[in-house]
Amino acid sequence: MTESRVAFSQLKLFVTAAMAHLGLPAADAQVVGRLMAEAELQGSDGHGAIRVLPYARRIRAGGINLHPDIKVIQERAGMALLDGDNGMGHLVMARAAQMAIEKARQCGIGWVGSRLSNHAGPASLYACMPMAHDMIGLYFAVGNANHLPPWGGLDMLLSTNPIAVAVPAGDEAPVVLDMATTVAAYGKVKAKVQRGETMPVGWMIDRLGQPLTDPKRAEEGFLMPIGGYKGYGLSLIVGLLAGTLNGAAMGSEVIDFNRDQASITNTGQAVMAIDVSAFGDVPAFKARVDQLVRELRASERMPGVERIWLPGEQSHERRIANLRDGIALPAALRKQLDEFAAEAGIPALQAL
Repeated sequence: MTESRVAFSQLKLFVTAAMAHLGLPAADAQVVGRLMAEAELQGSDGHGAIRVLPYARRIRAGGINLHPDIKVIQERAGMALLDGDNGMGHLVMARAAQMAIEKARQCGIGWVGSRLSNHAGPASLYACMPMAHDMIGLYFAVGNANHLPPWGGLDMLLSTNPIAVAVPAGDEAPVVLDMATTVAAYGKVKAKVQRGETMPVGWMIDRLGQPLTDPKRAEEGFLMPIGGYKGYGLSLIVGLLAGTLNGAAMGSEVIDFNRDQASITNTGQAVMAIDVSAFGDVPAFKARVDQLVRELRASERMPGVERIWLPGEQSHERRIANLRDGIALPAALRKQLDEFAAEAGIPALQAL
């Protein structure tokens, strides 16, 4: 058997139990468990259950503060800067998103940056949070390991530096763009290893410029930026906004959390919320988004193209399917999680 399916509710309870076993307070464990399960639910398998063991290694090595004092260190009406006190990134970003929403209610736009945070899962989790309040959400982050050199170089001084934008719609699914500034996020490379799959040509190249398709050899090369030099430029700008502006790590300061389990990563992130009501009537805006979505979807297609997709539609459909059918986990990952459960003395996942 190559994979098995588990219910979203059970995966959420399992990750919550795992985080509590590792020492997170119960309320914090619930937040992390829910967000990691949400990542799997939407198909972001590089940021879900696959991260339980790496997080466990970092926590056990003392690389994460289990009882952080997440606090505001700079603030004005429309912005704030958080010190994450080296806590779990999910906790820092959940707090940042909530603050950005509150500030957007007051000012129309709210921007909250963070430093001394950690890896927080897929960018779209936090970009989507403002949508529940009829707001547009944006998220920026410095990746937790450098896998990208400057254009034409060999020294890996930049990361996948993701960006996400979530725009609410009416009857249509929201428009949600969640992308790394590299052709593929490094979490997808890890997922390929778990599934025993090769990488498509174009994801990575080796130091001689040749295609690298074996994910087990990923350390021999580096990721490719989207759009060539334009992706390199975008990665740099996202890093400046999420890292340098916040006093967080950037460039050679970035700690590779895949190799170094104990050092503080000083990860930088930022969330922005835009209150649609500050710009006009919310239902009218959503109706215009619906109209544009339908226009794009109904536009003439190239030969062989069955459907034009909007950003976020496929994740939306995966979410519906995964709630109905369960979340598919590779056999190798299930085995690792079962071994962790036995060691921790927590209930193992049960296949549907």
